[in-house]
Amino acid sequence: MPENDKEAVKWYRKAAEQGLAAAQLVLGACYDNGEGVAEDKKEAVKWYRKAAEQGDAAAQFKLGNCYYNGWGVDEDKREAVKWYRKAAEQGDAAAQLALGACYAKGEGVAEDKSEAVKWCRKAAEQGDASAQFALGGCYDYGEGVAEDKKEAVKWYRKAAQQGHANAQCNLGRIYGLGRGVKQDKKEAVKWYRMAAEQGDANAQFNLGMCYANGGGVKQDKKEAVKWFRKAAEQGLAQAQFFLGACYGAGKGVPQDVEMAVKWIRKAAEQGHAEAQFSLGRCYANIDRKEAVKWFRKAAEQGQAEAQFFLGACYGAGKGVPQDVEMAVKWIRKAAE
Repeated sequence: MPENDKEAVKWYRKAAEQGLAAAQLVLGACYDNGEGVAEDKKEAVKWYRKAAEQGDAAAQFKLGNCYYNGWGVDEDKREAVKWYRKAAEQGDAAAQLALGACYAKGEGVAEDKSEAVKWCRKAAEQGDASAQFALGGCYDYGEGVAEDKKEAVKWYRKAAQQGHANAQCNLGRIYGLGRGVKQDKKEAVKWYRMAAEQGDANAQFNLGMCYANGGGVKQDKKEAVKWFRKAAEQGLAQAQFFLGACYGAGKGVPQDVEMAVKWIRKAAEQGHAEAQFSLGRCYANIDRKEAVKWFRKAAEQGQAEAQFFLGACYGAGKGVPQDVEMAVKWIRKAAE
């Protein structure tokens, strides 16, 4: 621990003990983050509370976070809301966003989407990128306000221009689909790339799809695989499935059945229905019971091909005891 950090804490403490709220806030943060002192969440709460009770908005927000997450105090969403509100009413953007999120989720207060939007808007209008992104989402999906794709674009763009990766990804999606803006595949790629280069898994997958299909960029299977892999390694199921499919078909990478199964299994174990069906197909000629297991998982999610194959397994008694009634049931679901 650097000596100058310890020296800083010494002087913050002297000021804090004399009642200076700004020093109490900083001392709380030192204990919170283990800077100049050993990390101690309870001690952090003690100093945040002293500053918060003097009306320091930043300390009120920090204290709200402690109650929300159970850091140094017992988790108490209502108490978190109390402190978030105090800070929010003083114009603290982070607290306004947090309070809005509590209303959106019904945590510590009754769920109220309109109230969530109200507080989110206050933070967004102060330039908070996360709030701008959240407000864009409210307009995009009609949560707490009437659905309005153009207004969604407006707020996503504000956040995206500040470097907010999720907003960049969503803005790319909107350009790709032409909702709220004129469809523009190149513009979609531009925003996907910005988010992808920041490590956003959804954007990496979407950029991979652009390269795979030649949407907004020249088709390039190797580049598609590159971006699918980045997203897949972050655990995104749909990217794992597509990466597995690339290995299976030898598109953008040398064909490798073992690698195909590896990545498809990862997606299937996360509940990806298409991957579960594909994994079932992989087992179909090796282990009928295992094939049926995966067909069933996909079929229960409504995957029509899996429903048909599961029905066929029951009809032929492959991997399960023959059962005509069950065969008809699953084949009917697929037909419907």
